[in-house]
Amino acid sequence: MSRLAPLEPPYAPEIREQFDRIMRGAPPLMLFRVMAGHARAWEKFRGGSLLDRGPLSLREREIVIDRTCALNACEYEWGVHVAAFAQAAHLTEEQVRATVLDDAGAACWSAAEQALIAAVDALHQRATLDDAEFKALAAHCDEDGILEIIQLCGFYRTVSYLANTLKLPLEPTAARFPERVK
Repeated sequence: MSRLAPLEPPYAPEIREQFDRIMRGAPPLMLFRVMAGHARAWEKFRGGSLLDRGPLSLREREIVIDRTCALNACEYEWGVHVAAFAQAAHLTEEQVRATVLDDAGAACWSAAEQALIAAVDALHQRATLDDAEFKALAAHCDEDGILEIIQLCGFYRTVSYLANTLKLPLEPTAARFPERVK
């Protein structure tokens, strides 16, 4: 049970339109229903959500989001993204597991993806990149891509704070964190 009550249908026409635009006609996620019940928070959330197509490929974007959510122990958002986008992003089962269980050097990633994951890890741990990490990332991303990565990490850390603190119940169709193989 969420700590804050979600909106229940029927939704106001403006909210219904926003949900339909974001969810493409699917039922709105619990996170969206909770946020939409608070006009200012919902406006800020939608304004900073980076839901548009940006300078990163879908695959790069999802690696950043999945890793950020995993590092923040946010099974809710990680699971939503894996269920919705992993296949379209051509993430293998091994790679999906690696976003949660492996370090940036896992063999399942290309050199560019290893640099991307190392950057996400550094941003999570220290809120910055050292010169070597920045150089490694810049070898694979242009300036717009680097800025997008930083913003995605920050936004999905906030999403993780929201989902974890509000104790959002896991979406029924979302993936679940993998268990470490013993």
